[in-house]
Amino acid sequence: MDIVSRIHECLAHLRPSEQKVARFILHDLNYAANAPINDLADKAGVSHASITRLARALQCANVRELKLRLAQSAAIGERFINEKPVEQKDIPAIYSAIIDILQLNSGLIRPEVTDAAAQLMIAAPKVLIFGVGGGSSVLAQEVHNRLFRLCVQSNAYSDPLMMRMTAASVDKGDVVLCLSLSGFSPDVEAAVQIAKDYGSQVIAICPDSRLSALADIHLPIITQESDFIYKPSASRYVMLAAIDILVSQIAVLNQRKSREKLRRIKHELDEHRQGPERLPLGD
Repeated sequence: MDIVSRIHECLAHLRPSEQKVARFILHDLNYAANAPINDLADKAGVSHASITRLARALQCANVRELKLRLAQSAAIGERFINEKPVEQKDIPAIYSAIIDILQLNSGLIRPEVTDAAAQLMIAAPKVLIFGVGGGSSVLAQEVHNRLFRLCVQSNAYSDPLMMRMTAASVDKGDVVLCLSLSGFSPDVEAAVQIAKDYGSQVIAICPDSRLSALADIHLPIITQESDFIYKPSASRYVMLAAIDILVSQIAVLNQRKSREKLRRIKHELDEHRQGPERLPLGD
């Protein structure tokens, strides 16, 4: 359990002096993590012994460990701890955040890199798509949804063990496409290294990172985090845009095969839906 959660859990059971310093810590986590114990005791209006007792009550070996764990929590950001009410963002602000992050990434992926990645995937006997977490796992499925209609054999995986097993099953010429909004995903990195060991080529859509360094072809993205923690990250749209850029190039390069598949899919969907013309293709 992280130290902030432990303080909240234990707060009602602490001695009054320990409660006092605990509340001060929650009020100013950064200061408590960095201040000398003398200054912390003075600011909180308690004795040194109260801080020592608090450390023990929070299952820390000593005050030094307490401060270390406070520093770890502070690094995440006080925006997750501050209890001040936050006003709802209006709808135009949501659109603005999406537009801003897309503009930041506009032109970042070079056409020749996209072309090389598309050529590799078209020629591959099979493409494995790896992505874990709330955003990348869903977008891995989205890539599969786009590729099957373009005559590219693919499967998407988000379970770490399945990624490892399928990575170990690759043959030379197969391609692994890995997705990560952070670029730091130990499960994806491990599976990618296994696939490389068995001769697979690797394409990565992610920021400059450990994962991009493993890739043979890197389609770069830039992400930025908002201080408004209640809104899902707009960076998801950057990943989706990068996917659309890659898949659109695959469709154009493979159009002789993909056009007929797209026509058949469109025909069957229109027959089923009996709706107006020009509905989205397969969505």
